[in-house]
Amino acid sequence: MGVSGVGKTVIGALLSARTGWKFEDADDYHSEESRRKMAAGIPLTDADRGPWLLALHERMLRYSQKGESVILACSALKQEYREVLAGGFAKNEMQFVYLHAPASLIKERIQSRHHPYMSPDLLNSQLATLEVPSDAWPISVAGSPEESVEKILARLREAGLFTTVTEIQ
Repeated sequence: MGVSGVGKTVIGALLSARTGWKFEDADDYHSEESRRKMAAGIPLTDADRGPWLLALHERMLRYSQKGESVILACSALKQEYREVLAGGFAKNEMQFVYLHAPASLIKERIQSRHHPYMSPDLLNSQLATLEVPSDAWPISVAGSPEESVEKILARLREAGLFTTVTEIQ
């Protein structure tokens, strides 16, 4: 979780390749209306995000019911959003990872990429909306994505949530 441009998709995909767990990008589930708003530089409201968060929660529940592990790249900027996503899960069934870096670095990275609808102008509103979690693992993304993935894998191992690394070349 984290603001736009912090590397959720890249790190999530790399982590998926290292763990063999499925990967889902929450951006794939935004409504067309929400995509149009973001492309126009209009921040989403809680009302916009509500149905999206519920749909993501349902997807995570389905994976859990099938006994499958999944990595979800999702902004989850507010505590109430994280509570929706984690609803019905035991504490040891879901772990949030808070990806962060200095705003100047995120801004530099977001301006150098292309996203189909996420306007770089929305970074400031995301930073203003962000409620830094107290219960997530904070992972700096100031280095390379691979370094961030190694930090997450170390935390997973420490917590006993992951013991075997599947290397996919």
